[in-house]
Amino acid sequence: MEDYLHMNKSNGEVRCKQPFVIGVSGGDASGKTTVCDMIIAQLRDQRVVLVNQDSFYVTLSDNSSKKIHEHNFDHPDAFDTELLLSCMEKLKVGQAVDIPTYDMKTHRRLAACKVNPSDIIILEGILVLHEPRVRALMNMKIFVDTDSDLRLARRIQRDIVERGRDVQAVLSQYAKFVKPGFEEFILPSKKYADIVIPRGADNEVAIDLIVQHIHTKLSQHDLCKIYPNIDVIHSTLQIKEMLTRIRDVKTAKHDFVFYADRLIRLIVEHGLGHLPFKEKQIITPTGDVYTGVAFCRSLCGVSIIRSGESMENALRACCKGIKIGKILIHGEQNDSRQLIYERLPEDISERRVLFLDPILATGNSAVKAISLLISKGVLESNIIFLNLIASPEGIHAVCKRFPTLRLVTSEIDISLDKESNVIPGMGEFADRYFGT
Repeated sequence: MEDYLHMNKSNGEVRCKQPFVIGVSGGDASGKTTVCDMIIAQLRDQRVVLVNQDSFYVTLSDNSSKKIHEHNFDHPDAFDTELLLSCMEKLKVGQAVDIPTYDMKTHRRLAACKVNPSDIIILEGILVLHEPRVRALMNMKIFVDTDSDLRLARRIQRDIVERGRDVQAVLSQYAKFVKPGFEEFILPSKKYADIVIPRGADNEVAIDLIVQHIHTKLSQHDLCKIYPNIDVIHSTLQIKEMLTRIRDVKTAKHDFVFYADRLIRLIVEHGLGHLPFKEKQIITPTGDVYTGVAFCRSLCGVSIIRSGESMENALRACCKGIKIGKILIHGEQNDSRQLIYERLPEDISERRVLFLDPILATGNSAVKAISLLISKGVLESNIIFLNLIASPEGIHAVCKRFPTLRLVTSEIDISLDKESNVIPGMGEFADRYFGT
């Protein structure tokens, strides 16, 4: 739950990291669960929880259980929608919930299963797009569209093998409840879907496109929609672990340096991907022609003393022999910045500059340093700002002032406190990295 709720110390406000909620609907035996499994398999770098609408069937009374063939499981009233809504709303604000387990043979709820909040929540069921309040919780709505004859064949096989029913009972229930329920409630909900998947799980292209869209949405921050020059690297569980390690106040110096260096290397390599390139053909040792690319080599790095110097080794490892300049800026009481020292390559105006500063707080130092680079003749569009963690305030200060500069970061934090520390942040980066 710590990943979901954060306290803004400046005003006591609790902010929630919203998960990405996907609704997957379609007729019974349309392949919804298989589609969900395929999506989850491709989202292996993300935390995903699958919630099945079937878990929220209303428990039948003894009398109803005896007349099971007269009960309509394809009607909205068959589900405890209020309980479903309660569980989904809690998951969406980062609370663990107890999801009921429904036995399809006895038609009773068994012991509940605890489900923890995740980055992605998939809600799957025949009527998840029918109820407006449930739809309102979703970021993406999917309808799995499968031929009715195929769905019936699958249903017969499933109910006989898994639920111990006979063919005649299955066909009778299908004609009396399943088919009318599909036509009255499920099929009309198709119009609310953002994506319709014809042929269900056989449509691998559609599923690949859905996964790509999810990855894009997860990597986007609201500020990325305001400033197109921000690039937040795609978050994976590996990156999340590294950020967890370096944020942890209990992390020892040698571990802090180890995980910070790993993360910095990823940031540098991602930033280099924004350099201009041209196509290049070479001859391989086998004598064959290979068509590749060659990136711009007229580069230099500029680090902010002291914290920015922690990023220099990663830059040198990626760009052999690169020149690195340095800038020292001192903060004043009134939050202004004074340039104390600068040592930059003489031909810096002819180079693309990789600007190094791991923590972007107020943005005042960064603005001062970037303004210096521009005064030296560096084109604003030739500056790539490499950063580990940024505050919204810092992003506004830099990206609004320099709209053609490229800012690459691994995560955007919540805010600044009264002392201008990034929240939740990682403390004084240079002190923790250099052990001072």
